[in-house]
Amino acid sequence: MKFDGVLFFPVTPFTPEGTVDVNVLKEHISSRLPFGPGGVFAACGTGEFHALDIDEVRTVVAATVEAVATAAGKVPVVAGAGGPLGHAMAAARAADEAGADALLVLPPYLVSGPVDGLVAYIEAVANASSLPVIVYHRGNATFTAQAIGQLAANPKVIGFKDGVGDVGLAQEIVTAVKASGRTDFLLFNGLLTAELSQGAYRGLGIPLYSSAAFAMAPEIATTYYNAYMDGDEERRDALLEGFFAPLVRLRDQTPGFGVSLIKAGLRLAGLPVGSVRPPLVDPTGEQLVELKAILAKGHELAVR
Repeated sequence: MKFDGVLFFPVTPFTPEGTVDVNVLKEHISSRLPFGPGGVFAACGTGEFHALDIDEVRTVVAATVEAVATAAGKVPVVAGAGGPLGHAMAAARAADEAGADALLVLPPYLVSGPVDGLVAYIEAVANASSLPVIVYHRGNATFTAQAIGQLAANPKVIGFKDGVGDVGLAQEIVTAVKASGRTDFLLFNGLLTAELSQGAYRGLGIPLYSSAAFAMAPEIATTYYNAYMDGDEERRDALLEGFFAPLVRLRDQTPGFGVSLIKAGLRLAGLPVGSVRPPLVDPTGEQLVELKAILAKGHELAVR
C-alpha cells in the first residue's frame, strides 16, 4: 500500500438528533478528494472513533468507501479499530465488510499491559479480518523498538503511526524497521497538528504525517504539503508561523480540541457536521472568533 499526498482524517458528522449524517459525510469527503489526499482514514481519532458503536463504524466506513469509489482516482480507505478487544475485533470485521483497505489500530481501552500484551492485542485485531493493519503508538499503547521490529515480521502489519512524540524512541523504531528488512513498511507522524513537528520527523526518516487540518481547510493543508515536498522552507515557515502555531495554541486551551476545532471550522465554512459527542466539547463563542481569524490568515497565506 502506498500513500501519495496528505493523509485525510475526516470528521464524523452528526444530525441534530445525534445520528451519523451519511449525506453530509459523503459531501465532506467528496469535497476534499479533488485536493489529492494520499489516503482517507475513516472513523479514526478525528472521526470520533471513541464515540461510535459498531453499527456506526460500519456506516461511516461504508459511506467513505462509496464516496471514494465515485471519485476519479482510487484512494486507500483506512478504518479505525481499537478500544476493548472485542470492540476492536468487531470494528475490524465491520471495516472489512464495508470495503476498507486497511485498519489503523488505536490503543486498547483503559488498561495498561506489558509490551508483549500490546503485541498480542495488535495480532488479535490483525487476525480478526483480512485487512492489513497500521499500529498507532499513543497513550496506553506505547511500543518499544523491539516490539515494532517483532510486529514488522508479520506481513499483515504494514505501518507505524507515532502519537507519542519521543523522538529518540521514534528513531530507534525507524532503525528497527530497517533492520527487519521491510521496505514496504509505512512510518507516520501522528502527533496532533502534525504539520508543526513534521520537519523534525522527516529528519528521523518518518516521511508521512496525518493532517486533521486537511479536513477543515484543505487549501491550507495542501499548500503546506506542497511546500514540504518541494523544499520551499520559506513558505512552509510562513504557514507554520501564521496558521499552524496559532491553531495549536488555541487547540491547547481545551482538552479534545484536536477534534472540536476541526468540526467548528467546518461549520464556519457552512458544512453542517454537527457538534462533537461527549466527553468532547465545542468551542466557546470567543474561541470561534479566534478560530475564524486563524483560518482567514491561513487562507491568505495559502493563496500568496
